[in-house]
Amino acid sequence: MGLPACTNGPPCGKARGWSAPPPTCPIAYLRAVAKRILITGGAGFIGSAVSAYLVAQGHEVGILDNLSFGRRELAPVPDGRFMQVDIRDAAGTRAAMGDMSPHWVVHLAAVHFIPYCNQHPTEAADININGTIHVLDAAAATPGVEQVFVASTAAVYPIAEGALGESHPTGPLDIYGTTKLACERIAQAFHGTTGIPAVVGRFFNAFGPNETNPHLIPEIQRQVLAGARNLRLGNLDPKRDFIHTEDMARAMAALLEAGITGYEVFNIGRGIEYSVREVVEAFERQLGESLSIEVDPARVRKVERMHLLADVSKLKARTGWVPRRDIDEGVATLLQSDRPVFR
Repeated sequence: MGLPACTNGPPCGKARGWSAPPPTCPIAYLRAVAKRILITGGAGFIGSAVSAYLVAQGHEVGILDNLSFGRRELAPVPDGRFMQVDIRDAAGTRAAMGDMSPHWVVHLAAVHFIPYCNQHPTEAADININGTIHVLDAAAATPGVEQVFVASTAAVYPIAEGALGESHPTGPLDIYGTTKLACERIAQAFHGTTGIPAVVGRFFNAFGPNETNPHLIPEIQRQVLAGARNLRLGNLDPKRDFIHTEDMARAMAALLEAGITGYEVFNIGRGIEYSVREVVEAFERQLGESLSIEVDPARVRKVERMHLLADVSKLKARTGWVPRRDIDEGVATLLQSDRPVFR
Protein backbone atom coordinates (compact mmCIF):
# COMPACT_ATOMS: atom_id res chain seq x y z
CA MET A 1 0.00 0.00 0.00
CA GLY A 2 2.96 2.29 -0.35
CA LEU A 3 3.65 2.67 3.36
CA PRO A 4 7.23 2.53 4.67
CA ALA A 5 8.29 -0.31 6.89
CA CYS A 6 7.53 0.04 10.57
CA THR A 7 10.72 0.11 12.65
CA ASN A 8 9.12 0.70 16.03
CA GLY A 9 9.30 -2.83 17.31
CA PRO A 10 6.79 -5.70 17.29
CA PRO A 11 3.47 -5.52 15.40
CA CYS A 12 0.84 -3.34 16.96
CA GLY A 13 -2.31 -1.61 15.70
CA LYS A 14 -5.67 -3.32 15.98
CA ALA A 15 -4.34 -5.75 18.58
CA ARG A 16 -3.82 -2.79 20.89
CA GLY A 17 -7.27 -1.38 20.19
CA TRP A 18 -6.10 2.03 18.97
CA SER A 19 -8.89 4.43 18.09
CA ALA A 20 -6.60 7.37 17.37
CA PRO A 21 -3.05 7.62 16.01
CA PRO A 22 -0.51 6.98 18.77
CA PRO A 23 2.16 9.70 18.70
CA THR A 24 5.04 7.20 18.63
CA CYS A 25 3.95 4.92 15.77
CA PRO A 26 2.03 6.60 12.94
CA ILE A 27 3.14 3.99 10.39
CA ALA A 28 1.81 1.12 12.46
CA TYR A 29 -1.44 3.04 12.95
CA LEU A 30 -1.87 3.53 9.22
CA ARG A 31 -1.25 -0.17 8.64
CA ALA A 32 -3.89 -0.98 11.26
CA VAL A 33 -6.66 1.24 9.86
CA ALA A 34 -5.98 1.15 6.10
CA LYS A 35 -8.79 -0.48 4.14
CA ARG A 36 -9.19 -2.27 0.85
CA ILE A 37 -11.57 -0.06 -1.11
CA LEU A 38 -13.20 -0.88 -4.43
CA ILE A 39 -14.33 2.18 -6.37
CA THR A 40 -16.64 1.71 -9.33
CA GLY A 41 -16.20 4.50 -11.86
CA GLY A 42 -12.83 5.30 -10.33
CA ALA A 43 -11.34 6.34 -13.70
CA GLY A 44 -13.95 9.06 -14.17
CA PHE A 45 -14.14 12.69 -13.16
CA ILE A 46 -15.15 12.46 -9.50
CA GLY A 47 -13.88 8.89 -9.18
CA SER A 48 -10.32 9.83 -10.12
CA ALA A 49 -10.25 12.56 -7.46
CA VAL A 50 -11.66 10.24 -4.78
CA SER A 51 -9.31 7.42 -5.75
CA ALA A 52 -6.26 9.68 -5.61
CA TYR A 53 -7.28 11.03 -2.21
CA LEU A 54 -7.87 7.59 -0.67
CA VAL A 55 -4.60 6.26 -2.10
CA ALA A 56 -2.82 9.24 -0.54
CA GLN A 57 -4.42 8.35 2.81
CA GLY A 58 -2.75 4.94 2.68
CA HIS A 59 -5.69 2.80 1.62
CA GLU A 60 -5.41 -0.08 -0.85
CA VAL A 61 -7.63 1.09 -3.69
CA GLY A 62 -8.95 -1.01 -6.55
CA ILE A 63 -10.87 0.49 -9.47
CA LEU A 64 -13.63 -1.04 -11.57
CA ASP A 65 -14.48 0.97 -14.70
CA ASN A 66 -15.54 0.14 -18.26
CA LEU A 67 -13.82 3.30 -19.61
CA SER A 68 -16.90 4.40 -21.55
CA PHE A 69 -16.51 7.88 -20.06
CA GLY A 70 -13.44 7.51 -17.83
CA ARG A 71 -9.81 7.28 -18.86
CA ARG A 72 -7.30 4.66 -17.71
CA GLU A 73 -4.66 7.35 -17.17
CA LEU A 74 -6.94 9.05 -14.62
CA ALA A 75 -7.07 5.94 -12.42
CA PRO A 76 -4.21 6.29 -9.89
CA VAL A 77 -3.67 2.56 -9.34
CA PRO A 78 -1.35 -0.06 -10.87
CA ASP A 79 -2.68 -2.44 -13.52
CA GLY A 80 -3.16 -5.20 -10.97
CA ARG A 81 -5.75 -3.08 -9.16
CA PHE A 82 -7.59 -1.86 -12.25
CA MET A 83 -10.45 -3.99 -13.59
CA GLN A 84 -12.11 -3.04 -16.86
CA VAL A 85 -15.62 -4.30 -16.17
CA ASP A 86 -19.06 -2.97 -17.09
CA ILE A 87 -21.41 -2.91 -14.10
CA ARG A 88 -24.18 -4.14 -16.41
CA ASP A 89 -22.25 -7.43 -16.40
CA ALA A 90 -23.51 -8.95 -13.16
CA ALA A 91 -21.18 -11.97 -13.23
CA GLY A 92 -18.14 -9.87 -14.10
CA THR A 93 -18.93 -7.39 -11.35
CA ARG A 94 -19.34 -10.14 -8.78
CA ALA A 95 -16.08 -11.80 -9.88
CA ALA A 96 -14.14 -8.53 -9.65
CA MET A 97 -15.59 -7.81 -6.22
CA GLY A 98 -14.70 -11.29 -5.02
CA ASP A 99 -11.16 -11.05 -6.36
CA MET A 100 -10.46 -7.90 -4.40
CA SER A 101 -12.56 -8.73 -1.32
CA PRO A 102 -12.89 -5.07 -0.28
CA HIS A 103 -13.76 -3.72 3.13
CA TRP A 104 -15.49 -0.68 1.63
CA VAL A 105 -17.31 -0.31 -1.69
CA VAL A 106 -17.65 3.17 -3.22
CA HIS A 107 -20.15 3.06 -6.08
CA LEU A 108 -19.72 6.00 -8.46
CA ALA A 109 -20.13 4.36 -11.88
CA ALA A 110 -23.07 5.92 -13.73
CA VAL A 111 -24.20 7.93 -16.71
CA HIS A 112 -24.63 11.39 -15.23
CA PHE A 113 -24.52 13.92 -18.09
CA ILE A 114 -28.18 14.98 -18.17
CA PRO A 115 -28.45 15.73 -21.92
CA TYR A 116 -27.01 12.28 -22.68
CA CYS A 117 -29.43 10.65 -20.23
CA ASN A 118 -32.36 12.46 -21.83
CA GLN A 119 -31.27 11.27 -25.28
CA HIS A 120 -30.60 7.70 -24.12
CA PRO A 121 -33.09 7.01 -21.29
CA THR A 122 -33.03 3.22 -21.62
CA GLU A 123 -29.25 3.11 -21.44
CA ALA A 124 -29.22 5.53 -18.49
CA ALA A 125 -31.72 3.40 -16.59
CA ASP A 126 -29.87 0.19 -17.39
CA ILE A 127 -26.50 1.50 -16.20
CA ASN A 128 -27.67 3.56 -13.25
CA ILE A 129 -30.36 1.26 -11.86
CA ASN A 130 -29.47 -2.26 -12.97
CA GLY A 131 -25.77 -1.51 -12.59
CA THR A 132 -26.35 -0.43 -8.99
CA ILE A 133 -28.28 -3.62 -8.30
CA HIS A 134 -25.37 -5.65 -9.67
CA VAL A 135 -22.80 -3.77 -7.59
CA LEU A 136 -24.77 -4.11 -4.37
CA ASP A 137 -25.64 -7.75 -5.06
CA ALA A 138 -21.90 -8.38 -5.50
CA ALA A 139 -21.17 -6.56 -2.23
CA ALA A 140 -23.78 -8.66 -0.42
CA ALA A 141 -22.16 -11.84 -1.76
CA THR A 142 -18.62 -10.83 -0.80
CA PRO A 143 -17.53 -11.69 2.76
CA GLY A 144 -15.84 -8.88 4.64
CA VAL A 145 -17.65 -5.90 3.09
CA GLU A 146 -18.12 -3.48 5.99
CA GLN A 147 -19.97 -0.61 4.30
CA VAL A 148 -20.98 0.82 0.94
CA PHE A 149 -21.17 4.36 -0.37
CA VAL A 150 -23.60 5.04 -3.20
CA ALA A 151 -23.46 8.23 -5.25
CA SER A 152 -26.74 10.02 -5.81
CA THR A 153 -27.43 13.56 -6.97
CA ALA A 154 -29.06 16.86 -6.11
CA ALA A 155 -31.21 16.22 -9.19
CA VAL A 156 -33.49 14.12 -6.95
CA TYR A 157 -34.84 17.40 -5.54
CA PRO A 158 -37.68 19.35 -7.16
CA ILE A 159 -37.50 23.01 -8.14
CA ALA A 160 -37.31 24.95 -4.88
CA GLU A 161 -35.97 28.14 -3.34
CA GLY A 162 -33.36 28.22 -0.60
CA ALA A 163 -30.96 25.62 0.73
CA LEU A 164 -32.24 22.06 0.44
CA GLY A 165 -31.80 19.71 3.39
CA GLU A 166 -31.84 15.94 3.16
CA SER A 167 -35.38 15.83 4.55
CA HIS A 168 -36.75 17.98 1.73
CA PRO A 169 -39.28 16.05 -0.39
CA THR A 170 -37.81 14.56 -3.53
CA GLY A 171 -39.15 15.24 -7.01
CA PRO A 172 -36.69 14.72 -9.88
CA LEU A 173 -37.27 16.60 -13.12
CA ASP A 174 -35.46 14.28 -15.53
CA ILE A 175 -34.47 10.69 -16.20
CA TYR A 176 -31.10 11.12 -14.49
CA GLY A 177 -32.60 12.28 -11.20
CA THR A 178 -35.24 9.55 -11.45
CA THR A 179 -32.63 6.81 -11.88
CA LYS A 180 -30.60 8.13 -8.96
CA LEU A 181 -33.63 8.28 -6.67
CA ALA A 182 -34.17 4.63 -7.55
CA CYS A 183 -30.53 3.96 -6.58
CA GLU A 184 -31.19 5.49 -3.17
CA ARG A 185 -34.09 3.11 -2.61
CA ILE A 186 -31.96 0.18 -3.78
CA ALA A 187 -29.23 1.15 -1.29
CA GLN A 188 -31.81 1.41 1.49
CA ALA A 189 -33.15 -2.05 0.64
CA PHE A 190 -29.58 -3.39 0.52
CA HIS A 191 -28.99 -2.22 4.08
CA GLY A 192 -32.33 -3.59 5.22
CA THR A 193 -31.54 -7.01 3.77
CA THR A 194 -27.86 -7.34 4.68
CA GLY A 195 -27.42 -5.06 7.70
CA ILE A 196 -24.35 -3.57 5.99
CA PRO A 197 -24.18 0.21 6.48
CA ALA A 198 -25.11 2.15 3.33
CA VAL A 199 -24.26 5.83 2.92
CA VAL A 200 -25.78 7.85 0.09
CA GLY A 201 -24.12 11.06 -1.04
CA ARG A 202 -26.29 13.50 -2.98
CA PHE A 203 -23.72 15.27 -5.14
CA PHE A 204 -24.28 18.88 -6.07
CA ASN A 205 -22.34 20.43 -8.98
CA ALA A 206 -18.78 19.15 -8.91
CA PHE A 207 -15.97 20.90 -10.76
CA GLY A 208 -12.23 20.47 -10.99
CA PRO A 209 -9.55 18.91 -13.19
CA ASN A 210 -10.18 15.84 -15.36
CA GLU A 211 -13.82 16.48 -16.23
CA THR A 212 -15.09 13.84 -18.65
CA ASN A 213 -18.39 15.54 -19.63
CA PRO A 214 -19.01 19.00 -21.15
CA HIS A 215 -20.70 20.62 -18.15
CA LEU A 216 -20.70 24.40 -17.70
CA ILE A 217 -17.37 25.04 -15.98
CA PRO A 218 -15.28 22.64 -18.12
CA GLU A 219 -16.90 24.12 -21.23
CA ILE A 220 -15.80 27.60 -20.12
CA GLN A 221 -12.37 26.13 -19.35
CA ARG A 222 -12.19 24.56 -22.80
CA GLN A 223 -13.12 27.75 -24.61
CA VAL A 224 -10.79 29.94 -22.53
CA LEU A 225 -7.80 27.61 -22.93
CA ALA A 226 -8.49 27.51 -26.68
CA GLY A 227 -8.04 31.30 -26.70
CA ALA A 228 -11.68 32.42 -26.82
CA ARG A 229 -12.60 35.60 -24.99
CA ASN A 230 -16.17 35.73 -26.30
CA LEU A 231 -17.79 32.69 -24.69
CA ARG A 232 -20.74 30.88 -26.25
CA LEU A 233 -22.91 29.59 -23.41
CA GLY A 234 -26.50 28.64 -22.65
CA ASN A 235 -28.71 29.80 -19.76
CA LEU A 236 -26.92 32.57 -17.85
CA ASP A 237 -29.04 33.25 -14.77
CA PRO A 238 -29.54 29.89 -13.01
CA LYS A 239 -27.46 29.45 -9.86
CA ARG A 240 -25.75 26.25 -8.78
CA ASP A 241 -23.82 25.02 -5.75
CA PHE A 242 -20.35 24.28 -7.19
CA ILE A 243 -18.02 22.13 -5.10
CA HIS A 244 -14.44 21.33 -6.07
CA THR A 245 -13.64 17.64 -6.46
CA GLU A 246 -10.88 17.88 -3.84
CA ASP A 247 -13.46 18.99 -1.26
CA MET A 248 -15.88 16.33 -2.48
CA ALA A 249 -13.23 13.62 -2.09
CA ARG A 250 -12.49 14.75 1.47
CA ALA A 251 -16.21 14.76 2.29
CA MET A 252 -16.66 11.22 1.01
CA ALA A 253 -13.63 9.99 2.93
CA ALA A 254 -14.96 11.66 6.07
CA LEU A 255 -18.30 9.88 5.67
CA LEU A 256 -16.58 6.54 5.14
CA GLU A 257 -14.62 7.11 8.34
CA ALA A 258 -17.59 8.41 10.37
CA GLY A 259 -18.67 5.01 11.70
CA ILE A 260 -22.19 5.18 10.26
CA THR A 261 -24.06 2.03 11.18
CA GLY A 262 -27.33 2.26 9.23
CA TYR A 263 -28.67 3.82 6.05
CA GLU A 264 -28.15 7.58 5.81
CA VAL A 265 -28.29 10.27 3.14
CA PHE A 266 -25.99 13.30 3.04
CA ASN A 267 -25.83 16.32 0.76
CA ILE A 268 -22.33 16.94 -0.61
CA GLY A 269 -22.04 20.52 -1.78
CA ARG A 270 -20.34 23.72 -0.71
CA GLY A 271 -23.37 25.58 0.58
CA ILE A 272 -22.88 28.58 -1.75
CA GLU A 273 -24.48 29.08 -5.15
CA TYR A 274 -23.14 30.94 -8.16
CA SER A 275 -24.78 32.08 -11.39
CA VAL A 276 -23.19 31.42 -14.76
CA ARG A 277 -22.22 35.09 -14.92
CA GLU A 278 -20.51 34.84 -11.52
CA VAL A 279 -18.55 31.79 -12.66
CA VAL A 280 -17.39 33.70 -15.73
CA GLU A 281 -16.34 36.58 -13.45
CA ALA A 282 -14.19 34.12 -11.47
CA PHE A 283 -12.45 33.15 -14.71
CA GLU A 284 -11.92 36.84 -15.46
CA ARG A 285 -10.29 37.41 -12.08
CA GLN A 286 -7.94 34.46 -12.53
CA LEU A 287 -7.08 35.39 -16.12
CA GLY A 288 -6.76 39.10 -15.45
CA GLU A 289 -8.74 39.61 -18.65
CA SER A 290 -12.30 40.52 -19.62
CA LEU A 291 -14.64 37.91 -21.08
CA SER A 292 -17.85 38.54 -23.00
CA ILE A 293 -20.76 36.11 -23.28
CA GLU A 294 -22.92 35.24 -26.26
CA VAL A 295 -26.00 33.10 -25.64
CA ASP A 296 -25.95 30.06 -27.91
CA PRO A 297 -29.57 28.95 -28.55
CA ALA A 298 -28.41 25.37 -29.04
CA ARG A 299 -27.13 25.33 -25.44
CA VAL A 300 -30.25 26.78 -23.81
CA ARG A 301 -32.23 24.26 -21.77
CA LYS A 302 -35.98 24.37 -22.26
CA VAL A 303 -36.65 23.32 -18.67
CA GLU A 304 -34.35 24.96 -16.13
CA ARG A 305 -34.37 25.39 -12.37
CA MET A 306 -33.14 28.77 -11.21
CA HIS A 307 -31.62 27.59 -7.93
CA LEU A 308 -29.97 24.43 -6.59
CA LEU A 309 -28.30 25.00 -3.22
CA ALA A 310 -27.17 22.45 -0.63
CA ASP A 311 -27.76 22.57 3.08
CA VAL A 312 -24.60 20.77 4.24
CA SER A 313 -25.12 21.22 7.98
CA LYS A 314 -25.71 17.48 8.50
CA LEU A 315 -22.45 16.58 6.74
CA LYS A 316 -20.50 19.13 8.77
CA ALA A 317 -22.07 18.08 12.06
CA ARG A 318 -21.41 14.37 11.55
CA THR A 319 -17.86 14.61 10.20
CA GLY A 320 -16.36 18.02 11.00
CA TRP A 321 -15.74 18.48 7.26
CA VAL A 322 -15.54 21.98 5.83
CA PRO A 323 -14.85 22.96 2.20
CA ARG A 324 -11.45 24.48 1.50
CA ARG A 325 -11.51 25.65 -2.14
CA ASP A 326 -13.67 28.63 -3.10
CA ILE A 327 -14.71 29.32 -6.67
CA ASP A 328 -11.60 31.39 -7.46
CA GLU A 329 -9.19 28.79 -6.09
CA GLY A 330 -11.04 26.09 -7.98
CA VAL A 331 -10.96 28.00 -11.25
CA ALA A 332 -7.23 28.55 -10.75
CA THR A 333 -6.71 24.76 -10.73
CA LEU A 334 -8.51 24.54 -14.08
CA LEU A 335 -6.36 27.18 -15.71
CA GLN A 336 -3.30 25.19 -14.66
CA SER A 337 -4.67 22.14 -16.53
CA ASP A 338 -4.02 21.52 -20.20
CA ARG A 339 -7.66 20.97 -21.09
CA PRO A 340 -10.75 19.01 -20.04
CA VAL A 341 -10.62 15.36 -21.02
CA PHE A 342 -14.16 14.99 -22.38
CA ARG A 343 -14.45 14.13 -26.06
